[in-house]
Amino acid sequence: MPQPIMKDDFPVSNVRHFLEPGPIVLVSSQWRQQTNIMTMGWHTVMAFSPSLIGCVIAAGNHSHELVRNSGECVINIPAASLVDRVVSIGNCSGSEVDKFKAFDLTPGKASKVGAPLIEECYASFECRLYDDAMIEPYNLFIFEVVKAHAAPSADNEESLHYRGMGEFLLSGNTIDRTALFKPSMLV
Repeated sequence: MPQPIMKDDFPVSNVRHFLEPGPIVLVSSQWRQQTNIMTMGWHTVMAFSPSLIGCVIAAGNHSHELVRNSGECVINIPAASLVDRVVSIGNCSGSEVDKFKAFDLTPGKASKVGAPLIEECYASFECRLYDDAMIEPYNLFIFEVVKAHAAPSADNEESLHYRGMGEFLLSGNTIDRTALFKPSMLV
C-alpha cells in the first residue's frame, strides 16, 4: 500500500517545475518573406477531432506577430540531442537573427501551410489558427493541426520537458496500461 509522502512548502511561482504540459517544441512561422523559430513549452492538446492545440505565444515575442498575421505555424518536436540549439533559439530574437541559418537548421516545405517544417525534428505538425478569441486576453492561440509528419523512429525518440530555471527532464520509458482502460476511454 502506498505510504504518505512528506512535503515541504514550495514557491507557487515555480509550480511549472512539476506541471509543464508536454515536450518542448520549436514553432516555425512565416509572414511575407520573414521566417522565425521560437522555443515553446506552454502548449496543450485541447481536442482530438478536429485536432486542436492551444499555444501561448507572448505578445512581445517576434513569433507572435508572424503567427498572428499569417494565421499559421508548424509545431516541431526536437529530439533531446538538440537541447543546446533549443536553448539558444529561445535566447535570441528572430527580429535580429535568422534562426534557421544561425542554428544550422533546415527549413522544409510544408504541404498545407506557408510556414516551414524543421527537418531536424522528428515530428512536425502543420497548424492553422482555429480560434483567436483568447489571443488578446491571454496570448493563447488555438490551432487546428491540418497535416502531421512523424519519423518512423518517433516513438523511440527522447523528448525534452522544461522544468523551469534552465532545467530539462527527458522523456522516459513507456508504461503500457491499455488493457486497464475501457475502449471508449482510449480515443
